[in-house]
Formats: sequence, C-alpha cells, structure tokens
Amino acid sequence: MEEFPPAWTRLLPSSLRRARTYRRHHGRLPPLRAPRTFTEKLDRRVTSDRRPLLAPTCDKLAMKEHFAARAPGRLSVPRTYWSGTDVAELADVDLPDRWVLKPNHSCRRVLLGEGRPDPADLAARTAGWVAERYWRKSEEWAYRHARPCLLVEEHVGPPGEAPADLKVLVFDGVPRLVGVHTDRRDGLRGRLYTADWEPLPWTWGYPPGPDVPRPEWLPDLLAAAAAVADGFDMLRVDLYRSGGRLWGGELTPYPGAGLSRLEPGLDELLGSWWTLPPLGRRSAAARRPPGG
Repeated sequence: MEEFPPAWTRLLPSSLRRARTYRRHHGRLPPLRAPRTFTEKLDRRVTSDRRPLLAPTCDKLAMKEHFAARAPGRLSVPRTYWSGTDVAELADVDLPDRWVLKPNHSCRRVLLGEGRPDPADLAARTAGWVAERYWRKSEEWAYRHARPCLLVEEHVGPPGEAPADLKVLVFDGVPRLVGVHTDRRDGLRGRLYTADWEPLPWTWGYPPGPDVPRPEWLPDLLAAAAAVADGFDMLRVDLYRSGGRLWGGELTPYPGAGLSRLEPGLDELLGSWWTLPPLGRRSAAARRPPGG
C-alpha cells in the first residue's frame, strides 16, 4: 500500500507536492520534459492530464455503466443492490446471502458481508468513508469527480473464494499486458503475461504467484478489455473470471498512482508502449468520441 504525503504538504503548490512524493517513492525527481518510462508518464498524467475523458474513470457506479455500454454480451457486471450515504437505509433493502460494500469515490476500502446487515455496526465500520476526500491524498485528479457515496453490490465468486484479478493494460486500444493477481486474502501474488500469454520475468513488485496455463477464453478477455478501453491512450481494465463468465471489475487510469516501484525493465517496456497525447491537444482530443 502506498503512503500518502503528510497533511502539511498541502500548503505546497500541487506541482511541488507531487514532485516531492515522486522523489520519495522513486529516489529521483520526475523529468520536466519528455517522460520516457511508464511511471514517468503516469506522473505526467497525474500532474497535467485534465481531459474530460478521464473524469468518470474513478467513479465505481460510472464504471459499471461503462462496462455495460462498451462490452454488452462480453462482460457481466456485478449487480448494484443499493447506493447512498446512510447505511441505515440498508435495513429495508433485500440483500442476498453474500454481498460487498465499498465507497464509490475511493479505493482500498471494502467490506464483505453475509445476510441481513446490522446498520449500526456498518455505520461504525464505515465511519468517515463518505466524507473522505481521497483525491486530496492521492493527488489523482479523476477521483475528484467521483460521487461521494457508498454502494452494495453482488459478490462474485463461490463462498470462501476470491476469483483471480485479471488486470489488462491497454494502450491505444491494444491489450499488451495481462496481470494475474491471486491470493488477495492471504497476501497478494502476481504473474505477468504478454497478450500472447508469454510469461514475463517481472511481478510488479509482488511475490510471484503460480504459473497459469494459457486460458482458452484469452481471446474473449482481450476483446472485452479492448472494447472497454477504446479511445484511451492507456487504461488498465480489471476483470474477473467466475462461473464461466467474465466480470467487469474496475477501471484504473493511474495504476499504483504512478508511485509503485516497478522493476526497471518493466518500467521501460510499458513506457515504450504508451504514447502520451501532446499537452496542447488534450482538450481537443477529449472532445472526440472514443474510437473517432
């Protein structure tokens, strides 16, 4: 988990604050011009990219709409049973045996529930979640546009098991990298593959997970990710496979907030695949419809 900058740094200009954070994580300042590696280009997106295209990508309810609109028939979308700001309303909501509660406008917070919830207990466990302004701490601009609320959704996967995270990095509509993340409950592990399912020697900093045979549904995974990420110069599409179906998870425009310390070879490779939009043309690019 990444550490956020201390509160006093909010007094600094945002550019200096971000540079300080980047140096603390990577041991160097970000380049002023011509970012080259993946983390350098992520830093440029965090500090400079304000295209409307990115605005809804950190709103979980908007993500569901995006998955349903972009990949109908290719992806299942976890059902939303409730959204709001007062968990006391859940006393009147008919919930299944298993469900998931999470904030709509931030990450790293999730509760797994079973049966009828105790609203008082949930209120205590989620205290401060709605009021949290995650974007102020993470410095990720798109989170500023996410609606502050909570949501309860369908639990994907059999009881007691968490399906593997399938994290597909898509560059200009082309899926390039698939990360298979397993053992979320006992300590996350990862394996990276090319779109042709060739294993890569890096793990994004996680302990290595088990080798995964090339899945027969790989073409479906890549096609769904490409459809979801159409129109973006870079987007990570997080999916799941459960019950013989692919499920939409989340969109990630800022993997690791640009602060994850990647292996140098991986950082270089991913950076070579990503062509940033010219700064002066980003507003015009945002007005073009995806795929146009």
